[in-house]
Amino acid sequence: MSPVVSDHDAETTARHARPEPHPHAHVVVHEHVVDEPAARVGATGARGALLPALIVLVIGAIFVSVYLAAFHAPRPHQLPVAVVGSTSQQAASAEHAGFDLRVYPDLDSARSAVQHRDVYAAYDATGPNGSPVLLYSSANGPSVTALLEGTFLHGKTSAAQDVRPASSGDTRGLSVFYSAFGLVLAGFLFGTMTYQMAPRLEFRWRMAGLAFFSAVGGLAVAAIAGTAFGALPGPFLAVAGLTALMAAAVGGATMALVRLLGPAGVSVSSVLLLILGNATSGGILPPDFLPAWLHPLSAVLPVGVGVRAVQGVAYFDNDGVVRAVVVLAVWIAVCVGVLWHRDVRSARVRVG
Repeated sequence: MSPVVSDHDAETTARHARPEPHPHAHVVVHEHVVDEPAARVGATGARGALLPALIVLVIGAIFVSVYLAAFHAPRPHQLPVAVVGSTSQQAASAEHAGFDLRVYPDLDSARSAVQHRDVYAAYDATGPNGSPVLLYSSANGPSVTALLEGTFLHGKTSAAQDVRPASSGDTRGLSVFYSAFGLVLAGFLFGTMTYQMAPRLEFRWRMAGLAFFSAVGGLAVAAIAGTAFGALPGPFLAVAGLTALMAAAVGGATMALVRLLGPAGVSVSSVLLLILGNATSGGILPPDFLPAWLHPLSAVLPVGVGVRAVQGVAYFDNDGVVRAVVVLAVWIAVCVGVLWHRDVRSARVRVG
């Protein structure tokens, strides 16, 4: 006759029969997929179908709203313009129209201010020959030039002098905007794809990827826009270095947002870097044309400081370069710090 085994004895025997896991072994838990109730499946299906549509519609609405707010009827908001001597009737009306008039003692000092982009134009009502003269830079774009001529000269372009002409390869002054937009788009895609394609990549290799992308991106922009098309006449290494810093800041910011927020980080970075960043970059119109709620972003987002610096090395005696290097370096340092904290330090804490 077989002995009678109680439920308690059977449970004890089974427990001792199971081998204890090694304290340093990795335990893999396999989850079994169970059928959900029909109602739960239906809710999940609706959410999966509608949520992506709602997210992209919101992002699209933000894009349309921001760009229309910035460019549907652009007008200057305290755009700096030099005036020589006492202000005339035309200068006074220009000040009322949204220009920030700054008095300079003579035309030579005003000319230097235009060439350094301390101001966007210089107006002398009496000029060297007793007739009005307007100094401007076509590198600021034809829209700015037309506005200045219409305001100060009423269309009499014979009195206008271009003291910083745009490159023959950039007649519309938009090459820097398109170059920056392409680089920002590439940085956004790199920041999202690096986690999609290699979610468990070591921190050092992820940083190596960011450095490689940034260096090659900067060289590519300088070679294509500067050398091939002649659209950015600045020194090759200066343009490549600034655009590489901009690429690293945008790529690093996207990586940090994705690492912190998960899938939501993709949407946040698209709004912050692609929409707000490009709209306030100053590549289409100077930031002084932006509404008050958008204008401050041009001085802190990577695209705005990068575009101004690239324009500075190309045309305006390195205007904005120092500020861009500082701001972009801060962006890169903060993003790398966030990634290190999440990927390295947090792992060490868990192991410890």
